[in-house]
Amino acid sequence: MKKLLNVLYVTTPNSYLSLDGETVLVKRDDDVAMRLPLHNLENIICFGYNGASPALMGACAERNIGLCFFSPSGRFWARITGKVNGNVLLRKKQYLLSEDQAHSVQLARWFLTGKIYNCRKVIERALRDHAMIVDVPSLTAVSQGLRGGLKSLSGCTSLTDLMGFEGSSAKQYFSVLDSLVLQQKSDFFFKERSRRPPLDNFNALLSFLYTVLTNEVVSALEGVGLDPCVGFLHQDRPGRPSLALDLMEELRPVFADRFALSIVNRRQISGKGFTLKESGGIIMDDETRKKVITLWQERKKEEIVHPFLKERIEFGLIPHVQALLLARYLRGDLDAYPPFFWN
Repeated sequence: MKKLLNVLYVTTPNSYLSLDGETVLVKRDDDVAMRLPLHNLENIICFGYNGASPALMGACAERNIGLCFFSPSGRFWARITGKVNGNVLLRKKQYLLSEDQAHSVQLARWFLTGKIYNCRKVIERALRDHAMIVDVPSLTAVSQGLRGGLKSLSGCTSLTDLMGFEGSSAKQYFSVLDSLVLQQKSDFFFKERSRRPPLDNFNALLSFLYTVLTNEVVSALEGVGLDPCVGFLHQDRPGRPSLALDLMEELRPVFADRFALSIVNRRQISGKGFTLKESGGIIMDDETRKKVITLWQERKKEEIVHPFLKERIEFGLIPHVQALLLARYLRGDLDAYPPFFWN
């Protein structure tokens, strides 16, 4: 359980929420694990199956306190709302700003700043931890190139410029990703990013992780009342969660790329779990997919100090915290959106 920015995150799956006067109780095995006054909260985010009492649901609806339910793995289930829902105003503001070129460009810059910073961190970590076995000159050159790119972001004045900049930065980053694969090289080599279909095992792993991360970011955005389909960097397209793709930019290097490298280099999965189809694409078998999901859930339980909040939180809460910070910026509670910078 964690309280951040007037939001209570209940991450213990067997927790039950109830009401005692003007206080929310978090119970675990009939014992009260936490008490918090309702007037101190604006959202309650619950990951688990036990749920909440009708009395608490009614109190949250009456006071316009968001009460959201997710599965333990982070899949969005439902949100309890009252007669007047502040999320309507938030979404109206989101739609308004998404049509404003200047605001869209500024938000897109922040998302890409987080992405490029975290791409550099993935490379810098490899240089720090494996300097004796990686291609130091190539990695250093790309790291310096990405660093220079961060300074160039301010010069991009249109979404077209930013998308072109993102593409060139990604190409630099992916050009050295193969040198970060230190084990099982014959099974998990990486030449270039390939999708629909992925043409090698590592690309298949990345595509799967990007899909998992997309679903988690969509759930996080829904949890704070934002529309996952209306973005700023990625333009609207039927069926595409554009805002989720925006927010994923800064999270992808840490949540997916670094995680993929880790489980390959630790030999937690093997090439035997991947199959070449007649179409030339690669797919994972069910057993490997289950193994990856299990390792993903374990990773989410690890703790990290959030760089903006300076609070220790579970890794899996980062998309929810970033969605909350984005909502606060759009509402005008923050002067700027703070991207997630991995340290």
